[in-house]
Formats: sequence, C-alpha cells, structure tokens
Amino acid sequence: MRKIAGDAKNIRALLGSAKYGIDYFQREYRWQEKQIAELLTDLANKFLEDYEPGHDRSAVERYGHYFLGSIIISEKDAQKYLIDGQQRLTSLTLLLIFLFHKLGEGEQRGQLADLIFSQKFGKRSFNLNVPEREPAMDALYAQTPFDDRDQPESVVNILGRYRDIEEQFPDELGGDALPFFTDWLIENVHLVEITAYSDDDAYTIFETMNDRGLSLTPTEMLKGYLLTNIEDEKARRQATDVWRERIAELQALGKEEDADALKAWLRSQYAQSIRERKAGAQPQDFDLIGTEFHRWVHANEDRLGLARGSDFATLIEKNFSFYARQFRRIRDAAETLTPGLECVRYNALSNFTLQYPVLLAPLRIEDKDDEVLRKLRVVSRYLDIVIARRVWNFRSTDYSTVQYGMFVVMRDIRGLSAKAAAEALTAKLAEETEVFSSNERYHLHGGNTRQMRLILARFTSYLETQCGLENHFAEYVERRGKKGYDVEHIWANHADRHKDEFEHAADFQDYRNRVGGLLLLPKAFNQSYGDLPYGDKLKHYRGQNVLAQTLCADTYEHNPGLKRFLEASDLDFHPHAAFKKADIEARSELYRKLAEMIWNPALLEQDAST
Repeated sequence: MRKIAGDAKNIRALLGSAKYGIDYFQREYRWQEKQIAELLTDLANKFLEDYEPGHDRSAVERYGHYFLGSIIISEKDAQKYLIDGQQRLTSLTLLLIFLFHKLGEGEQRGQLADLIFSQKFGKRSFNLNVPEREPAMDALYAQTPFDDRDQPESVVNILGRYRDIEEQFPDELGGDALPFFTDWLIENVHLVEITAYSDDDAYTIFETMNDRGLSLTPTEMLKGYLLTNIEDEKARRQATDVWRERIAELQALGKEEDADALKAWLRSQYAQSIRERKAGAQPQDFDLIGTEFHRWVHANEDRLGLARGSDFATLIEKNFSFYARQFRRIRDAAETLTPGLECVRYNALSNFTLQYPVLLAPLRIEDKDDEVLRKLRVVSRYLDIVIARRVWNFRSTDYSTVQYGMFVVMRDIRGLSAKAAAEALTAKLAEETEVFSSNERYHLHGGNTRQMRLILARFTSYLETQCGLENHFAEYVERRGKKGYDVEHIWANHADRHKDEFEHAADFQDYRNRVGGLLLLPKAFNQSYGDLPYGDKLKHYRGQNVLAQTLCADTYEHNPGLKRFLEASDLDFHPHAAFKKADIEARSELYRKLAEMIWNPALLEQDAST
C-alpha cells in the first residue's frame, strides 16, 4: 500500500477547496426520508446545546463540535473520487442549497454558494461533480421546476430528499437562529477525509473499515450485555437462539431495521421523558434510546426489571420477541396495503416514521392477537387523522415538529386496552382546534404536491370502495413509470380563458390550485388532454376514476353504487356542465365534507370493537 493521508476537515474546508467526482461503478444516491430526518435532528440537538438568543455570532466559535464520520477518496490525475461518503456529501450539499435559499441577502449566501459550486469561464459546476445529476441540482439551486419522471434513481432521490429537508427543517433553527446555525454547520461540523492515491488502496481501506475493522453495532453490544447477564448456560443458549431468529427477521426487512425495532420497542414501553427544545437541555429517555439504546438499557436495569439472570432471559424471550414480531407486522403493513391495517400504509406514505413506537405503545405481551389488531387499528387511525388534519391546515408533520406530541401520546396510551386507547385518543382529537373546517382554502402549492396526491388518492379510492368498486389506491400512489398518476388541474393553465371572472392572473391561479379544482389522473391523460378547455375534456373524464366521473351527468344514471352511496351520505355530488369560480368553491366544500367522513374520529370506537 502506498501513501495514505487522513485529515479532519470542517465542511467549509472540505467543500470549499475541492471537487469530488463519483466513478461510474459507484452505487446510486439512496438516502431516504428517515436518514434526512435523523441528520437534521442530530444537528439540531447538538447546535441547540449551546445556542441562546442574544448571543453574538462570534460565540459560535466556542460552540461544541460535531463529527459526521469519514469519507474515503482516491486521488488520481489531480481529481478526487469518492469511494465512500457520497451519501453524506450529497445530503450536506442539499442542506447547503436549502440554507442558501432560506437566508436573506448577505455574505453568508456567498459563503454557501462557494461550498455548493464553483464557476469557471461563465460555467457553473457543482463541487460534488456528477454530470447526470447536474440538471436536477441546477433546478434546485435556481428554484425552477424539474420533472423527475423517467430519471435515474439518484436524481429521483435527490429531489425527494430536498423536499424532505424543506418539510423537516426544525423550526428552532429558523428565524434569528438561522445565521448562527449556518455558521456552526460549516465551521463546527467535521468529517475525516482519508485519501489514498490509487483505487486499489482506497478500496482496501474501505473494506477494512467495513469488514475486519468494523466496530460492533449498538444491536450487537446490547446482545452481548443481555446474554452475559444470563448465568445459566442452557438458558443463555435458548435466549441466544431467540435473539438470532428475531434479529434475522428484522434485518430481512432492510438495513438498520433491527436497530429501529429495538428503539421503537424501548421507547414505546419505557421512555418517561424527552429533551426540552431549548439551550442547555439534556437528552432524556426518548433521545438517549434513539442514539445509544444499548447504554440506556444498561443504565436503566431497574426500570426494565433486570435484577437476576432469569430477568434478562425473559426480556429477550418474551418481551423483545413479542415486540419484534409486532414491529415486523407493522413494517409489512407499512409497505403493502393490508386489510384492517390500511392506515399503517397511509401513514408510511406520509413518511411518518414516528408511528412505530406509538403503535407499539398500548401493546402488552399478554394480548391475544385479535386485541393486538384492534389496538393497531385504533392507533394507526388516530395518527392518520392527525396527519390529514395537519396537512389540510398547512401544518408540518416532520419529525422534529411532532416528536414531542407523539411522545406524549405514546406515554398516555401505554398498556391501554383497545377500548381505553380509543377513548383517550378520541378525547385528544376533540381538544384540537385545527380541523378540516379551519381551512376553507386548502390548495396546491409548490411544497405540498406529494401531500395533495395522497389526499386525492384517498378521496378517489374511498369513493370507489363506497360504490362497491375495486380499490385502486396502490395504483394512485405510484409515481414511477408511464402508468403513474399526477395531480390534474381541471382548469388548464390559461388565465385568458377566464377573464370574465378574473381580472388578475394571480387570482385565477389562486382558484385553479384549490382542492376542488383538482383530480388525480394518469400522467398520460394530462399529456393528452390537460391543456384543453373544460368543455372539451369533460367527455374524457367519463372514462377515468369515479371522482373524475362525478363531473359528468351520465355518471349518475349508470352507476347504481354511486347513487346508493350519495343517498346514504347526503354528499352533494352533482354534474358540472361548465366549471366556473362558483363550481370550484362548491366542489372544495364537497371535498372538505368528504375529508370529514374519511377521517372521522368516530371510527376509532368502531376499530376498537371490530
């Protein structure tokens, strides 16, 4: 092996002085919402340990530092190529672009621009230099629309993770704190850059760090601690077999799912406190379980009832085994629409990762399976209603915003029966002031396309099932490929066609984007008919889903299932020969009433008794 260099650098030094390429054989950018949420939460928690309003910006120099791990590069022909670390550097670049836009005019924006790209002969190139990603990165930097259809996996994920940053960025880091956080991020967050001067050497380092030299994971350390405390050899072997079987099942779900299951279990059953979001506040149960659950268990033996060796065996064979199986059941339901547990899938599509500890909270190892299912239905329904109400009122559902509220819910329903949990959660919903009627102008805007798609998918699939038709929800939420669905504006984007009602184009756009002026239709429909006047495309709605068909008069004559549903529900669906301003208002009110029916708190009581 030739020369190897290791150098600890802050983000300013790392991205401000070099460009990093990625060879063609490297894997795609694959971070998901979960990893972005964890990164933002970790950064926020560390920064807020020191930040206090009223500080001078120079005080940031004395704030604590944060280590983000290492990257491995191969340097050849004066170019640096990432062997390991592109997931973190790509995500950091997206965060820097977000901060660039969030900051007002000033010197900090210039500093961030230097870390995002460099300019030569009038041409901009990003410091993380991957040609196929440049158009998407350009669009994010310029804040222009970019269609991710038929794009490579990395491009789709880059656009998705930028949206996640927009949605998940903690409120505590905004406002007056924003320039302080920006300084801290680029000056006090460090990575170690390990440089080899050949690909062979770089990959040898990579393999060593991720194979022979890899430290034990928290899951493995917890396993060692628990099993060491079981004195009886036969009992230890039995507990070992149970642990291996459960962990293997969890790992089959995906990377880090075993750790996620352990965190969800321990938080759901034992966390009594959570860190306050203010300077100087210390991490509490909920936080410590999320970052070092193996140490937390060791420090809380009494709370877990670990006094004798047999207690450790019981914790593995009964407690962990039970909650691991339930976690797996929930994760399966999160991936595939499962009869009785549909709301788990709906919550997962909203990227609501906090649902897992909340769903486990009321479960008890003594519960029979039918009671377990009732509890899961009740809690997942409650979360579905909370998410829908917040989305309708333009309230964030990101991890940092709702974390405290979900901790309180989890703590309050811990160990309750399905009936008691339904009563407690129904009471919580009744206390909320923001409901669907709180916002009469729910509409599509640049940052809520994904959420609007899910709302419209729920409207459409609910109407189908109530009419006795097949549920196509899984198709409606599919985004990839030519058969995917998009939000369709009933009005084409031509303000000049509506001058009789709108003097200004902005007023036209305001109405055009309201929920009552939207449908969910195949991408091909929009490409073929989306630009037509309403009167010309009305006939084409007849061949689409029931929600679109309700605009057409003959639908009400040839769909007895729809007729029965409307008579029973008293919803004012009716045909629209023309579609004017008043029609959008009427249809928006109709959608609101449909939302109140779909997300009705009374359903919790039904779930508890079914």
